Amino acid sequence: MKYRMLTKEEQIIFDEDFKAFLITNGVHAEEWAEMNKSDVPKATELVELFSDIVLEKVYQKIEFLEYRSLDSCLVFQCTPDDIKLISITPKQKDGTDLSTPESIHEALTKNAQNLTVLKTSKQYSPLREMEIHKMIEQGCVASSKEFWNALERSISVE
Repeated sequence: MKYRMLTKEEQIIFDEDFKAFLITNGVHAEEWAEMNKSDVPKATELVELFSDIVLEKVYQKIEFLEYRSLDSCLVFQCTPDDIKLISITPKQKDGTDLSTPESIHEALTKNAQNLTVLKTSKQYSPLREMEIHKMIEQGCVASSKEFWNALERSISVE
């Protein structure tokens, strides 16, 4: 398995797609029901394959990710060739909150001298979608181009 199994909730969302996937792979409703009873490893293998296909397509569409906590704001731009990062952290533990867009804005406008701002980029290791998967598993969530652009304007880093 390349990524992970879809959750039950995700499987419900993609139920029609899964049925089409099964038919494409020569498995009809009756055969699927029988496979779930008599050949659970084979049924699991099909669900794993479908999960990988779905997640691969989702990860291919991701352009921006972010991770926020009280003491850090990490925003990533996931281009086809590399991943770019804007990182904002307090220079010292002073109660600066970077967990919400509002508190980030306040910190950048009223307390910028006490922040460390870093902008960098790197090549994917090993592959784009696998790195995105790992980042999501570590707590990153989808972000937006607007948030990325607003941070770039605010920090004026070249």
